[in-house]
Amino acid sequence: MYRHLTPAQIPQIVIACLLLTICTICSAFPATVFAQQTQRLEIPSSFNPVGSGARALGMGGAFIAIADDATAASWNPGGLIQLETPEISLVGAFSSRSEDNGFGTNPESSGEHSISEEDINYLSAAYPFTLWDRNMIVSLNYQNLYKLNRQWRFPFIEEKDTTFLKQEIDYCQEGSLSAIGLSYCMQMTPGVSFGITLNFWEDSIYNNKWSQTTHQKGSGIDRGDPFTFESAMSDKYSFSGFNINLGILWNITNKLTLGAVFKAPFEADLRHKSTFTSSLCYPEHPEANSSNSISSIEDEKLDMPMSYGIGLAYRFSDQFTLSADFYRTEWHDFILTDPQGNEISPITGKPVGESDIGPTHQIRFGGEYLFFKTNYVVPLRSGIFYDPAPADGSLDDYFGFSLGSGIAFGRFIFDIAYQYRFGNNVGTSILKNLDFSQDMEEHTLYSSVIIHF
Repeated sequence: MYRHLTPAQIPQIVIACLLLTICTICSAFPATVFAQQTQRLEIPSSFNPVGSGARALGMGGAFIAIADDATAASWNPGGLIQLETPEISLVGAFSSRSEDNGFGTNPESSGEHSISEEDINYLSAAYPFTLWDRNMIVSLNYQNLYKLNRQWRFPFIEEKDTTFLKQEIDYCQEGSLSAIGLSYCMQMTPGVSFGITLNFWEDSIYNNKWSQTTHQKGSGIDRGDPFTFESAMSDKYSFSGFNINLGILWNITNKLTLGAVFKAPFEADLRHKSTFTSSLCYPEHPEANSSNSISSIEDEKLDMPMSYGIGLAYRFSDQFTLSADFYRTEWHDFILTDPQGNEISPITGKPVGESDIGPTHQIRFGGEYLFFKTNYVVPLRSGIFYDPAPADGSLDDYFGFSLGSGIAFGRFIFDIAYQYRFGNNVGTSILKNLDFSQDMEEHTLYSSVIIHF
């Protein structure tokens, strides 16, 4: 195979293959767009962010049939009609996530990685009014939907025939995806309301982008000759698109409520800027030393999948409410199209025809109990949920529970909620040749304030 190559070219090809192997290893987890060679999209947080808000989070996210505050624009815009006075809302989020990665074939790479982050999760202003004898409402909303921050640092050792490589891999991803929403809701009948949210995912309006940097440094032996190498890879992405959410809320009785939401699929524009630099040094053969630098800018398309859900809420009394949601996302329609027209599954990094990706189904249950006092109200909330992530040939199972409380007095409502989400032995359908699996734990704290006018 190498009989037409010069001695100096052989180690460069070996290292290039090894680097490609490492890039594949780094991209094996369900959450990021790594190197251009793999074309994978990883989302470290939940793959299925339906809505926002501390109250909803405290109820396990079972909020489609309740949706009676300003965050309804994200859960079910059909519920906005329940807001009787103008209001503004602000939701802050703090999360801490740990990932315990295991490589059965390379135990030196196994280990725990963690990251903490805080941001504004939701911001809105809503104004109800009456027109043509019908109750209506409009709202302007900002929602942070996908958090993409992640940091890993681990060693990796590879031995192949006459080549030995030992290196440290330092990977960092930063960024998020958010949308600005304009919502409108109208009361169709005394018991039925319909709403729509127009979502603008525009990088030109705010930083709707993310970046990934991978730094690799190591040493090894190739055919008896020692060498050192270093490489740096940077990928920057900007994301722009538009879609709509449709919602309906039906008060079947004064106790039973049905809610439904539909989030339309859309095609997003991706601008991908990548750079790659590398250097290879042979102390005993300086004539074989080399350095390379490659950069490119490409326009790609990313088809975001359709999703929809239904919820039921039953109010046993003015104090006690139970709710349940069922939500489905069509991840087999999640497709990346490169500049050459090739269609790739961002979940697997392989062509769509070689990927076995199915839909996910979220199931959420929640409850709320209100303690009425003379001048204020104190809620107690809890919930449980099943929140799977798409994977090749199967699903990665994630579960969790949440607790929440707060206080409401006068024109002010303060809420706080804690959520614990975990997945054990996930990612096993990826890198089977390396016997890979991952345990994930995520702690999330939401706090929100609503002011009525």
